Amino acid sequence: MLPLSLSRLPRPPAPTRMIRAIDPRVPLAVKRQLIEPLLNRTFAEPLAEGEFDALEGRCIALHIEDLGVALTLTLEAERFRLSPETGEATIRGGWREFLCLATRREDPDALFFQRRLVIEGDTELGLMVKNLLDGREEGLAQGRLGEWLARFERMARREH
Repeated sequence: MLPLSLSRLPRPPAPTRMIRAIDPRVPLAVKRQLIEPLLNRTFAEPLAEGEFDALEGRCIALHIEDLGVALTLTLEAERFRLSPETGEATIRGGWREFLCLATRREDPDALFFQRRLVIEGDTELGLMVKNLLDGREEGLAQGRLGEWLARFERMARREH
């Protein structure tokens, strides 16, 4: 057998293409096991303080267009849950815009005013969620979720 040189090996798929290909095939139950604990740990304090209570029984969708990822969140018994339902409101944009929103690298209002992130459907619900996230001084870039966001950003930079 001839040894294969490293330069002839195919490059691994870019994270955005890989996510776009894999996400539709991942069952909701698996997504719940991965995403819900991260969200509930990240927001443990505001959830316990009732800051998200207005979301109880409501559904908001997050559609990360360039990744082909759409998640619908709801609040049940003071915990975030992924829902199979359609969102009453949808926040739509690219992964970079969601990353800027999560890490507070850019002003959330600017992301929406520039239409880089768009709220569709029940805009009052969408704005409420945006304002709740905006009220988090440190953003989401903390703990395990912050580590995942930073890792994804580094991988995505390498693809360009």
